[in-house]
Amino acid sequence: MSDTLDPVIHPASRLRIMTTLYRMDHGHPISFQELATSLRMTSGNLAVHLRRLEHARYIRIDKSIELKKPVTRIALTASGRRAFNNYLETLQQLLQG
Repeated sequence: MSDTLDPVIHPASRLRIMTTLYRMDHGHPISFQELATSLRMTSGNLAVHLRRLEHARYIRIDKSIELKKPVTRIALTASGRRAFNNYLETLQQLLQG
């Protein structure tokens, strides 16, 4: 564990994304639209942050076609869950001094 917060997770928008995904069932995906609506983020802004989290392998993005419409689903990966747990532990340590 480190005494610094993960710079991939720490920006407010990415922290909100990770928190939302973390609170869901393990690996349970949420649609891009549901996530954007839940977080009140524009599609463009959300997409930028999701790409950064995907690049770090903290999330998985699956694209498919359902009823002839493209659907994008996002889920936290096992490494993303570990990274978020480490983030929370580091934050707790920093708060306790």
